Formats: sequence, C-alpha cells, structure tokens
Amino acid sequence: MCGIVGYIGEKECSFLLLDGLKHLEYRGYDSAGMAVISNGKINFHRSQGKLYNLESLLRSKPIRGKVGIGHTRWATHGAPSEKNAHPHVVGSVAIVHNGIIENYLLLKRELIKRGACFLSETDTEVIAQLVYFYHQEGLNLEEAVRKAISRLKGSFAFLALSSKEPERLIAIRKESPLIIGLGKGEYFVASDAPALLPYTKRVIFMKDGQMAILSRGGLELKDFSGTPVPFQAVELPWSPLMAEKAGYKHFMQKEIFEQPRAISDTVRPHIDLD
Repeated sequence: MCGIVGYIGEKECSFLLLDGLKHLEYRGYDSAGMAVISNGKINFHRSQGKLYNLESLLRSKPIRGKVGIGHTRWATHGAPSEKNAHPHVVGSVAIVHNGIIENYLLLKRELIKRGACFLSETDTEVIAQLVYFYHQEGLNLEEAVRKAISRLKGSFAFLALSSKEPERLIAIRKESPLIIGLGKGEYFVASDAPALLPYTKRVIFMKDGQMAILSRGGLELKDFSGTPVPFQAVELPWSPLMAEKAGYKHFMQKEIFEQPRAISDTVRPHIDLD
C-alpha cells in the first residue's frame, strides 16, 4: 500500500513531508516524490528507489512552500520509475493517490480524444488529467475534484493541489484510509497515523465517501455531493511505534489481519468483486 502525506500551515514543508514519508517506510515502496506550491507555482521532485534519493534531490535542489503533498509508491499500474512516481502534475494540478482506479483505461482513452497528453503508465495520472480538465473548464478545485470522483470506479484516496488556489489542500477518501492531524494554525494529512504523531495526536479519521477541504483558516468536511458533515477530533493514545502496529501486539499479527484487504486490492483490477 502506498504512503500519502500532506501539509498546509505556516511552516516550510518539504522536509516535514519527507519526515512523514520516513514514518511510513514500513509499508514498503519503490519510488517517492512530493509537490510544494510556492509563488503560485507547483514545484516537485520524484525519484526511483529509497527516500534518501528524494532527500538528496531536496538538498541539492530545494523546493520551498507552506502547502504540499508527498507520496511513497508501490507499483501497481506501470513499472517502478521516476515517470510513474507520484505526484502527477498536469498543468496547475498535482495529485498523490493510493488505491486502484478500475476504469482508468476507459477514462484515459476519453481524455486522449479530448487532447490530453499522458506522460506515465499509471492509473493515477487519469485523476490528475480529469481534475485539470474540469478545472480548466472554470470549476474551482473543490468542484473539479468532486466532478472527477463522480467518474472514478475503484477504491482510492488522494490529495489534490492547484497552483490557482495555493491556500487550499483537498483530501478524498473512498474505501482507502486517510487521517487528518490538527495542529495550531496548521493541518496534516496521512494515510496512516505514524506520519502524524511526531506533530500532533489530535486527529480526525475520515470516513468513506468524504472530502476534506483544508486551508490555514480552517477545515471543512463534506460528502461527495458537497453536503457538509459533522466531525469530531480524537486524541490518539499511541506512540509512533505503537501506531505502526495499529494496535496489534506485533507486526506479524498486523500483517496476518491485513491479508484479506491486500488480496482484495490485488485481484480487484482483474475480477468483478461486486
């Protein structure tokens, strides 16, 4: 399973995102990357291999900004490579994604007919292309994301940025976990709690079918139709190590209980599970 992190606040976030990804390394991955908005522009780095490759890029060619998203990828659609690593950036839009888009080939053909140029072999780029297409039609980022997810089939979670709306970060959960961390004038997002715990223990577990709209000024949670939904923060009792085990006694027990989900994610693209 891929690792996702996001941040919006008052801190320079590239190395904060990198630290979050390091806390998700136990999931396994073959490439990594991040995107940060600065001065109305999306700057991003991607690298194949371990996180120290991404860290070397960040040290030699820093990218600065106070809103960003990061990702560690375990290849499903498309071989392990820099071009298939996340984030996928299309025009003003950047996306990191966990999960599987079952109808990506159909959508890809449609988008190519509309003039889209694909640079990767991934299903994730379809999300970026769709959001960008609707964004270019005049929808704001929230509306463009909502229209895009109405076209997607599968289980997924993703984060979206737009250089046209540099003070906003959008998170989507559909059958793939996402957690929001609450700080003082800042918000964190991650696919698993260990990435959040060094910074905050106050979290919101997003529910299936929810969209979070994050800004420095606040948080909105809505369903996919755009209707606001109530939410409640909880205080996590775990240390980072306990969080990695997700409440299980040890990693072996955790992996045993995760096997049904792992099998489902593996066969879903090839078999109609419904």
